[in-house]
Amino acid sequence: MSDSYYEFVGADTYGEKFVATDLVRSTWSAAIQHAAPVSALLVRALQRCEPRDDTRLSRVMVDLLGPVPAEGDLWVSAHLERTGKQIELVSAQMSAPGPDGAPRPVARASGWRLQQRDTTEVEHAGAPPLRPVSQARSRDMAKDWDRNYVHSLDWRWLTRPLNDGPGESWITPTVDLVKGEAMTPLERLFAVADDANGIGAKLDIRRWTFLNTDLVVHVHRIPEGRWIGIRAETSYGPDGIGTTSGTLFDESGPVGAIQQSVLVRPRPSP
Repeated sequence: MSDSYYEFVGADTYGEKFVATDLVRSTWSAAIQHAAPVSALLVRALQRCEPRDDTRLSRVMVDLLGPVPAEGDLWVSAHLERTGKQIELVSAQMSAPGPDGAPRPVARASGWRLQQRDTTEVEHAGAPPLRPVSQARSRDMAKDWDRNYVHSLDWRWLTRPLNDGPGESWITPTVDLVKGEAMTPLERLFAVADDANGIGAKLDIRRWTFLNTDLVVHVHRIPEGRWIGIRAETSYGPDGIGTTSGTLFDESGPVGAIQQSVLVRPRPSP
C-alpha cells in the first residue's frame, strides 16, 4: 500500500501528531473527516497504550464531539484509566486546533481490555454468516465524489441500497491507516465499521442527512484476512433520531456487533 489516511509527523506535549490526507474526507462535507479513519486512529492509540500480550480490546466506544477538521494538525493521546489483572479500561483522545488555535478535543474513545484464556471448546456465534465476497458486486461509488474516504475502499455490495431488510456489504481498505505502517486486524475493522450507518440506511441521501454521533463495537473474535463484512439496519424514530444496529464479519463468520446513534434531518430545499 502506498497511500494512507494519516501521516505521523512527531510528538509533543499534546500527544502523537498527525496530518490527514484527502482520503479521510467525509461524503457529507470535504471540510470534515469521515468517522471511520478517526475511529481506527483512536483504536491504534488504545492498542499501543501500555500493551499487554495477554489482553485484547473487547469493546470500543467512540464519541464524536463535533466535526473533525480535514485540514491542519491532529494530536492523539491515550492513557490507562483502570488497571487490573483481568480487566483494564483504556482511553484515547483526538484533538485539533480550535477557534483560538489551541488544540481541543474533537473525538474520544474508551476500550475495555480483557485478559485472554483458551475457550475454543465453547466458541459460538449466533448470527448467520454473510454470503461470500465472490457473490458481492462493486457499485463504483468513487465516481460520485471528488477524492475522499470512498476512494480508499474496495466496497462490494451483497444487497441493493435502500432495500427493505438489512443491508449487507464486504469492504476492505486499500490504503494504510498511518503511512508506512501495516494495519492491525482491529485497526482494519474500525477503518470500515462506521460504514454500517450507510449500509443500513433507508433514506434517500438527496433528501435526508443521517450522521452518526458515535459507534460502539463489541468484538468477540479478532477478525482474520483482508475483508470485513457488515450486515446492518437503521431504525428511525418520529423525532429526528435513529439507531443503526449491525453485525461485523470476516470470511469465517461473525466477529462482533456494532451500534450507532443517528441524527436525521431533511435537506433544505434548493
